[in-house]
Amino acid sequence: MFNELIGTLLLTARDVIPIAVILFGFQLGVLKRPVTQWRKVLLGFVYVIIGLTFFLVGLQLALFPIGESMANQLTTSEFLHPDGSKAPFIWQDYFWVYVFAAAIGFSTTIAEPSLIAVAIKANQVSAGTIGIQGLRISVALGVAIGITLGCFRIVVGDPIHYYIMAGYVIVVIQTFYAPKMIVPLAYDSGGVTTSTVTVPLVAALGLGLATNVEGRNPLIDGFGLITFASLFPMITVMGYAQIVDYLSKRKAIKE
Repeated sequence: MFNELIGTLLLTARDVIPIAVILFGFQLGVLKRPVTQWRKVLLGFVYVIIGLTFFLVGLQLALFPIGESMANQLTTSEFLHPDGSKAPFIWQDYFWVYVFAAAIGFSTTIAEPSLIAVAIKANQVSAGTIGIQGLRISVALGVAIGITLGCFRIVVGDPIHYYIMAGYVIVVIQTFYAPKMIVPLAYDSGGVTTSTVTVPLVAALGLGLATNVEGRNPLIDGFGLITFASLFPMITVMGYAQIVDYLSKRKAIKE
């Protein structure tokens, strides 16, 4: 394990150092200005390398295995048919898979560092109009819905493009009716969900589910859940803004 940790540390340093070179190069060579508090900046890069190293090792030791293990256990014939029935499995038999997908999608998104950062910045820029918790919860609900629907697609074997096209039709329609200030943020919210915490568990869940559902190909059916996790938060964030806007207008009319 020590050798794996050192190897990951060297690989992480190899990936991060070019970023530091570009940043320092533009600061000193293009902008021609000194780096303020350069010691703290260098120390920050060291923290980034160490933090990413432990995170990547943690992914391999914990998140990926637990995601695959949960998917495997939830799709065994003993769990799906505890009465020992030999009847063919139907999509309703995978109820706990859908519950687990929704729960893991919501919880990992709430804990997503990139989403927290975006929510804080949006709250600051909007002078408090956009609530931090409201944005985080609406994005998390979108991910939960998307991953659950994605698991349903894997179980029934539907082509993924039907779901994606229908989802983007909804997004385009909402874009015309949602408050203008929320539209760019909603589009970005779909991107920040596919980050450090969510992706490993979602990918492991999709691959594990496709491996254990009869007739599914892990390469064709196992991937695609992350797309659902990116698409549906756009719908829920704009929907959240539309509801808030409607309630505000209704309150103003009553007053």
